[in-house]
Amino acid sequence: MRIWLCSIFITSMAIAQVPDTEIFLFRVEKKDTVYVLKNPLNISHRKGYDNQPIFNSDDKSILYVSIDSSNQADVIQYQIAKKQTKFLTKTEVSEYSPTIIPDGTAFTCVVVEKDSTQRIWKYGLDGTFQSVLDEATDSVGYYTWLNPDSLLYYKLTNPHSLRVLDIKNQTDKWLCNNPTRAFKKINYSLFMYAIKDSTSTEFRIYNPILRESKLYCVANAVYEDFVWHPKFGLVISDVSNLKHYNEKTQTWEVLFSFSEFGIKKITRFNFDSKTKQLVVVSHL
Repeated sequence: MRIWLCSIFITSMAIAQVPDTEIFLFRVEKKDTVYVLKNPLNISHRKGYDNQPIFNSDDKSILYVSIDSSNQADVIQYQIAKKQTKFLTKTEVSEYSPTIIPDGTAFTCVVVEKDSTQRIWKYGLDGTFQSVLDEATDSVGYYTWLNPDSLLYYKLTNPHSLRVLDIKNQTDKWLCNNPTRAFKKINYSLFMYAIKDSTSTEFRIYNPILRESKLYCVANAVYEDFVWHPKFGLVISDVSNLKHYNEKTQTWEVLFSFSEFGIKKITRFNFDSKTKQLVVVSHL
């Protein structure tokens, strides 16, 4: 089974059905109390699947996944200042979900191996293979690092589940069923995750030390993609808008609208560490 890249899990039989997506980079500027988008740039600019962008730890480049005509998924690096792209991986396996590890010295990916096993592999920043993160962990869909020794990951169980893997102590703990594909670290001790049903999304904050989960808010629609931002809080993608949750009014407010840029539907998105840049995925 392949990894869930859009609204369905992509199997090797259905890989040709992945959507056409483009990746756009924006400058973010603050005017008084309002943030505005500037200088939209299509950094992928080709027909096909380009998705899952993240900023490198120095904010000088973007890593993303690209699927070529052979249906192979590899990691591309876009160098922002030079406006140049290069392959970081060019392998016989397929890499998805590139993520910089906590100390910034390497990145990890969910790798679909030749026998369809899905595990997390570690690569140097130049794309050289280093190791398989955990030989026993299979059926990984998505993941995020909580700290150098543990990660939160989406497991392709029936039903799909969210789990915490302690690499150092080799423990794997169940957290919930039916999670969204996004779950984000808030700070060293807290993270946010979401549980979905057919009509709504329940956002929750979890404290691993206390083993306590608290309801944060509920959205009356299914939102797979969100980030936790230090200034904006909970941010979701909703058609052509990014919205954030106002804790005081308990309402969703439009943070950025992309319709003026011709972007009709966005899914994944990420801010750089200083809120100077924003990268979004546009579905064509």
